[in-house]
Amino acid sequence: MALIEARNLTKRYGSLLAVDDVSLAVDRGEVVGFLGPNGAGKSTTMRLLAGHLRADAGEARVAGIDVAADPVGAKARLGYSPEGAPAYGEMTVREFLRFAADLRGLDSPAERVRETLALCRLDDVAAQAVETLSKGYRMRVGFAQAVIHDPEALILDEPTDGLDPNQKHEVRRILAGMAARKAVIVSTHLLEEVEALCTRVILIARGKVRCDESPASLLARFPGKRLDEIFRHLTA
Repeated sequence: MALIEARNLTKRYGSLLAVDDVSLAVDRGEVVGFLGPNGAGKSTTMRLLAGHLRADAGEARVAGIDVAADPVGAKARLGYSPEGAPAYGEMTVREFLRFAADLRGLDSPAERVRETLALCRLDDVAAQAVETLSKGYRMRVGFAQAVIHDPEALILDEPTDGLDPNQKHEVRRILAGMAARKAVIVSTHLLEEVEALCTRVILIARGKVRCDESPASLLARFPGKRLDEIFRHLTA
């Protein structure tokens, strides 16, 4: 059973067909790079998978649970970090993570907060208000709330956007350490991130899936081409 699955997902905004009959499946142990140009339908697809939007047609499942029929059950198995890592800025990092742990109804929430602060290397800023943090730390706080309940599935929308090289390396290190136990979708514009981290590439353009294969297979189909050249060819 795939831990993250879309079956013929479709979403319209008026006359705009944002997501057009998208199907995909992500199993435990996979880190899937979800690529596409701006406006391709990536974020909308991720919101549909996470249950933050309702599809016009098709279905999304997390660990076999239909996110429309049982949103609470599906979200209990999912960690979702939307683009921009929104949080309550007036809370300290520790308070915000405790708030997330309490919302999830976790056993031993204080212990889970301590473990997550250590995992995401946020101990040094735990007492700071989120709104006072650098963009890199705010992104890491958004990632921390997504993993505080140790979910089986993760959906991360641009988790390294705006981070410096050291911060990007840190997020990749954390993800790599979790990858064997989880199914992960990572939306990114950074093609080097795909090569460094991802076991598969799903590329979407104009709301439709254009390819779904391993980075090695994709490069083999276009001998002598770099990923950025292949990206432009498939999305032109």
